[in-house]
Amino acid sequence: MSGSFDPKELKVLSDILALVLEEQEGQAEAALNALRSRAKRNAMTGGALKNLFVAIAPNPPPKAKPRSRTSKTAESGPDALAARQQIVTLTNNLRQMDLELRNSRAKLDAVRSELFQTQQSRAELQTRLVTRDARKPYLSILVWCGFAAGILIGIAGTQFIHSIADTPHMDRSIYLR
Repeated sequence: MSGSFDPKELKVLSDILALVLEEQEGQAEAALNALRSRAKRNAMTGGALKNLFVAIAPNPPPKAKPRSRTSKTAESGPDALAARQQIVTLTNNLRQMDLELRNSRAKLDAVRSELFQTQQSRAELQTRLVTRDARKPYLSILVWCGFAAGILIGIAGTQFIHSIADTPHMDRSIYLR
């Protein structure tokens, strides 16, 4: 077997082996079948797979070093103090922004509530206007009919009064002779 390994193949192999160790039987069986089919396709035997693990085992990936809390030189340096001050500043800014966000959300909810109430009032006013406008043609027709009836009654009344109050006219033609 060669000394270099394809990283993609190692990733796929590690994923398959992780699935083999799953507690769910269906996934473990499917992973084993996939491992068998991949081994057949690559013409890899069980011994070659074993040698692959043996080759990988002495060279594990490097782990990140945990930071030591006891090192006073690293913590007391100006960079560490500046970093701590920056963390405190950023934390305070984050709290301030969170408070502003909450206040903004509360204002937004209040404005939405006011908008909803305004929309309801507008709908009620539109309903009233439509109702009033629906009655308006009848009202204007009634007013015009009343005006016409008043004129007719006025003319008839005037004629009646003139016919009663009129004194008979004297015939003045006799004086013309």
